[in-house]
Amino acid sequence: MHSPNGVSIHPDVQALTAATAGRLITKLVDVQSRRGTATVVLTGGTVGIAVLDAVAMAPARSAVDWSRVNFWWGDERFLAADSPDRNATQAAEALLSRLPVDPARVHPVPAADEVSSVEEAALAYARTLANEAAHEELAPGFESNDPRLPRFDVLLLGVGPDAHIASLFPEMAGVRTTGETVVPVSNAPKPPAERVSLTMEAINTAEEVWLTVAGEDKAGAVGLALAGAGLVQVPAAGARGLTKTRWLIDQAAASQLPDRLLDPEGTGAAAAD
Repeated sequence: MHSPNGVSIHPDVQALTAATAGRLITKLVDVQSRRGTATVVLTGGTVGIAVLDAVAMAPARSAVDWSRVNFWWGDERFLAADSPDRNATQAAEALLSRLPVDPARVHPVPAADEVSSVEEAALAYARTLANEAAHEELAPGFESNDPRLPRFDVLLLGVGPDAHIASLFPEMAGVRTTGETVVPVSNAPKPPAERVSLTMEAINTAEEVWLTVAGEDKAGAVGLALAGAGLVQVPAAGARGLTKTRWLIDQAAASQLPDRLLDPEGTGAAAAD
């Protein structure tokens, strides 16, 4: 059963990224205390990478056993492995290179200089996900919500001004795809045109989905998504965690929220955690 949305509004992007980093550290510690290993799906974008940098800077980061965290990506730009525009490259610089992670637990999407096409990259990523899911089945407590996918404890998403999430863009084939876990994107409306993305089906297998959004240019997308728009026109409206869906936004991105989601006390936090 999909959870109701929880909306937390922060005064500015700095407060938003610091609070999200703290939440993520707390969540990973909690999951590790119960299962030993935790899994997070990372996102790119200005805010997504700023959150990773805030995690790396947080004194509480040492409470996490980073060697027992699995890392995946919700989407990736189909570029060369060393491209500074790849989400994986930016995540490595902001977080992964600064922590004692296990390289075997870091699962980037294949790069343009590693496979021959974006379609091959998507197939390879789907195979890697399925292989990890098969190994997890051998460990009690790691039952996945989909046999094709490992268990995702937290899946992070940004939201574009057009309400896209990952590389699922409004009205395009990717957001309509069913029956697959990963989709190649060859005509994205923002560069680069070629990308690889988890499907909405795959995103919605995560225990918790966190959408972290900042800026007035995102306010329309946030307002439409939380007002219940259709996911084909507003992909962000379709992202749902199995147990929790968090919208972590700054004041500017909250400026077009439906009145029913605003705290009548004026404290800025709409729904309870």
